[in-house]
Amino acid sequence: MTVQEIRAFNRFYTNLIGALDYSRHLHTPYTLTEARVLYELAHAAGGGLDAADLRTALSVDAGQLSRMLAAFEERGLVTRAPSPRDARRQRVEPTPDGREAARLLEDRSREAVASMVSGLAPEDQARLTQAMRTVRDVLGGAAAQAPPGPRVRLREPRPGDLGWVVQRNAEVYAEEYGWNAEYETLVARIVAGGHERAWIAELDGERAGCVFCVRDDAPGTARLRLLLVDPAARGHGIGRRLVEACVAHARAVGHRELVLWTNDVLVSARRIYEAAGFELVGEKPHRSFGRDLVGQDWRLVL
Repeated sequence: MTVQEIRAFNRFYTNLIGALDYSRHLHTPYTLTEARVLYELAHAAGGGLDAADLRTALSVDAGQLSRMLAAFEERGLVTRAPSPRDARRQRVEPTPDGREAARLLEDRSREAVASMVSGLAPEDQARLTQAMRTVRDVLGGAAAQAPPGPRVRLREPRPGDLGWVVQRNAEVYAEEYGWNAEYETLVARIVAGGHERAWIAELDGERAGCVFCVRDDAPGTARLRLLLVDPAARGHGIGRRLVEACVAHARAVGHRELVLWTNDVLVSARRIYEAAGFELVGEKPHRSFGRDLVGQDWRLVL
């Protein structure tokens, strides 16, 4: 009976989410497997994944993945090169077009799920969520017996995220360092001024941090700005992953160096910068944000 019930559920659920005709279901040119590959590449810390790691994470046949990546490369969605960790491995990174395709897929998937559950009463939504959690826990095997660790991921900003960046920066620095509204104004100017790339960190689906990569006035130079990890999300390596993503992007687009400005009171951030290879190149006292501070310039040669 258990086997029959599981098979019946599988047939029901694959039809419900359109898994057998995924491209038509979400009005995209990608199969479900292709969508999963694009998603993992777009959300990988550091800007990409080795093909072997991608194959393991998704349990995809090696030949199928190789053909898929070749097709993606031909369409300008990914680039492939020897892995910096091991030249025998292949590094796969999404292009801007690949990231945009992944973003479109994620948006349409969210819309499809939201439409699916929008007519359910709140109590039925709660029952559905609990039932899905039970399925994962029971069928997850031994790994599910231990409490699951927090899930961290980096993603592109979505509508509403930039406002959150300004608000949360202002709140955290006011609470922890007593900085006034002058800092909030600075953050707002940086956010509004445009950026090459920005990342929002999530912890278990909730916004937990951010970092921005901005083109500097000096040729061949990018600037790391607005690194923030929410106090409630610290201790999970989020700051390190955000900085690594920014460094990887700056290298990938051909910048010669990455620079940043911070203050000596931000001890935890400075440790992350040092661990990433940044070097302190200058210090200068200043009065800003309602406090006497010592500003620091850091540089990483790429």
